Amino acid sequence: MVLTKIWFENERIYGLTDEGKTVWQSLLWYRRLNAATEEQRNDYEIDDEGIHWNALDEDVSFESFGYDNPEPQGISRIFLSHPELNASAVAQRVGISQSLMAQYINGMKKPSKEREMLILNEVKTIGRELMTM
Repeated sequence: MVLTKIWFENERIYGLTDEGKTVWQSLLWYRRLNAATEEQRNDYEIDDEGIHWNALDEDVSFESFGYDNPEPQGISRIFLSHPELNASAVAQRVGISQSLMAQYINGMKKPSKEREMLILNEVKTIGRELMTM
């Protein structure tokens, strides 16, 4: 797949393929691009492999538009939507490795339902602790 045009709308990046198909993915996967101004987002280059924003040091491959998870779900969405949460500290509190937590957040691995609930409950516990201050 090759994109011939891109645009941004509703916290998503859209692309028009060379076959006329519209594809998209969430900007939550791309922190710098999500926080960028319209001017910064429009300063890109397209090559055979993807889209590059040199000033933002951000790259989006064409391949990524074909992934099964264009929109973060579950704990991915929570941690990507709230970068103020310290994923490493939450991982330590629930007794899992930081690298495994990062894989969950980045969508590279999917936690079991039980582990996902453990992580979500810990985030809620942290929220309750903060509310008591």
